[in-house]
Amino acid sequence: MKKLEVALFKKFSIVNIQILRKTIHLLFQTLPLLFYGFSFVIIATSLMKIKLNVMKKIIFIFLSFIVAVSTVNAQKDINFNHTYPAGGKLLMCVDSAAKNVFYAIGFPNQPYTSFNFLPEVHNVSVSINFRKNISIPNYRYTILVDNKPIVLNKSIDMSQLKDTHAEGDEELFSTTTLGIFPIKDKIITIITYDIKKPQDVYKTIFYGKPIPKAKIKAFGKRFIIEKGVDYSYITDPKEKTNLNLTKKDDELTIVKNRTDIDYLYYTTIKDKQTNKIIFESTTWKYGGIIDEKNESLPEINIDKNIFKKSGDYEIIIQPSINWTNCLNCDISPKETEQYVTRYTLSITLEEENYTKKELFIYAFIVAFSIGLIFLIILYFIKKRNKKRLAEQEQQKNTAKLQLNSIRAQLNPHFLFNALSGIQNLMNKNEIDNANKYLSKFARLTRNVLDDKELISLSQEKTLLDDYLQMEQLRFGFKYEINHSENLDLDNIEIPSMLLQPFVENAVKHGISKKAIDGKIVITFTKQANDLVLTVTDNGNGFDTEKKNDGLGLQLSNSRIALLNSIYKENRFTLVIQSSTNGTKISLTLTEWL
Repeated sequence: MKKLEVALFKKFSIVNIQILRKTIHLLFQTLPLLFYGFSFVIIATSLMKIKLNVMKKIIFIFLSFIVAVSTVNAQKDINFNHTYPAGGKLLMCVDSAAKNVFYAIGFPNQPYTSFNFLPEVHNVSVSINFRKNISIPNYRYTILVDNKPIVLNKSIDMSQLKDTHAEGDEELFSTTTLGIFPIKDKIITIITYDIKKPQDVYKTIFYGKPIPKAKIKAFGKRFIIEKGVDYSYITDPKEKTNLNLTKKDDELTIVKNRTDIDYLYYTTIKDKQTNKIIFESTTWKYGGIIDEKNESLPEINIDKNIFKKSGDYEIIIQPSINWTNCLNCDISPKETEQYVTRYTLSITLEEENYTKKELFIYAFIVAFSIGLIFLIILYFIKKRNKKRLAEQEQQKNTAKLQLNSIRAQLNPHFLFNALSGIQNLMNKNEIDNANKYLSKFARLTRNVLDDKELISLSQEKTLLDDYLQMEQLRFGFKYEINHSENLDLDNIEIPSMLLQPFVENAVKHGISKKAIDGKIVITFTKQANDLVLTVTDNGNGFDTEKKNDGLGLQLSNSRIALLNSIYKENRFTLVIQSSTNGTKISLTLTEWL
């Protein structure tokens, strides 16, 4: 007996082990059924070469068969190294060789429902995952196989909970397995809920059957009658159906056969002439039509106005599954087409009083005429506006030239008066005052000769300070320059040398004879959106009704008139008040601020 065992071991190990190893290497992961056949044949053939009695040969062949079958079945074991989200708090693991696993499909109109399509899966392991802040004892679950309960309102077995990490996440979860289920050609439904929130029921479906192809039971149209509306239906329509829509028809209804997974299907309507989708819907309505089983059929109501013209329209009903969004996707468009339902509706819209050609010609003529009239009117408006803008621009440029001319006259007038002041001091032999006067005069001259149209209030104040300090050396009067606290002197601009002629007039004709008793007060004031500039002196005054021969005031009046022609929205208003007690000049720049 021992010799026989040694011979058996030698022959089997030397001759056949190498063959088995190569066969396993080639076939183990690719063709398990073929591997099963080869394994069985090789082992059986090897045994035949051994001189054993018939009973022993039969036992060895049977054991070889068991080994081969076990090896093949090992291919179908669940791969616990890869976990799929199944929806809600559920996770799943499937066969190691499974392909086309479509998992955790959600639906906008079913927020607590998840769908897993497992066409090539034999067994599925389902586990439930809880965050650490969740009260697990409050949870219950029910399991149905083909809509028959096998577990009903069962609580979570706390003793089976294990700490896990979800797909490498650092967060720690508590997990337990709800079971391992054969899924091929079955539907497993798991319902979970928290007894503290019974209104939130989570439903997860594991679908191991082929998805049934939707069938349209009827096309219906709603039309207006005297007492409201009525319906007419075309039942069991053909793949191409003719449908006439009149003026009274306002709604199209598509009625589908009822299934347990109606929520999975979505509907689109495509215009076959333009190949554009004109309607999409993921929701179904119940209650309008009852079938022979006294159950409501799912339907969709569609506004007739989506059909803009007569022609063929394709009705497409298909599962809401992204066929490319899965692990190991290996499903062709030809295979997915078996789940798609297509019908063609040949729509005929009721003819209007005008044919399409007449309507087109009429619309074209009207549109062309309106467009032509509009273009002509627009041309003349633009031409007139262009001419008016050109005239305004010309007037503005002319006014600016005249304004520059006046400024050119003001500058020599000012310089002449200033030089006269220096000469006067020198004649009095007031050399120090003449030098100070000359220093102020130099800086003032630079500012006066700077050809800027607008300067800031702070620059205007500096210019007036320099001028009045010059004249103080001659006449010894006092002066003040005040402004409102809410005025930003650096960012508010006014025409350059706007006040200087009036200040010069106050010095020369107002307080020059009063010496140290003379006083000039200049103020910048904000009144609403107006800027008010005033020059006040305590001189002897003058007759405002009498024409003044002073060149400075004449040029200033002309300058204000020109400024009003340029800044038409901002009027410059000059008011002169004079008496024996003094003179006040107010210049208001309206809406300047």
